[in-house]
Amino acid sequence: MIVHYEIVLLLSAVLLAPWHSITPISVIWGATGIIGFVYQCVVVRRLRRQGAYKLGFEDWLFYVGLPFAAYVLLVVSPFAAPSHEREAAFAVGAAIVLMLFAGIHNSWDSISYHVFVTRNRPPSASEGSRD
Repeated sequence: MIVHYEIVLLLSAVLLAPWHSITPISVIWGATGIIGFVYQCVVVRRLRRQGAYKLGFEDWLFYVGLPFAAYVLLVVSPFAAPSHEREAAFAVGAAIVLMLFAGIHNSWDSISYHVFVTRNRPPSASEGSRD
């Protein structure tokens, strides 16, 4: 979850730097996309292995689908960057927005789960009394 916010900050900073050409910046966002794609593969593997919760469509969309789409945009857009700079920059912007949407939703989802589910559980015997 926090990874998406970190990547948004990284890409925003990289895009705002005064580069002399699109090539170095496209290499950076392409490498970021590859690393993010590998990270998402790890996330998917962990989601499939956990048994505490059955994931629904919304979970797959925000925890897997949107981040994968964002990372694919980052991986593909450097190939278009030399001849279509503006479109490639818009693709990176779209990837950033997708990661922000996913990060905000996932943060809200986690907080809601902890507030409404874990708060309502009775304390276990190991926790003892808090009087």
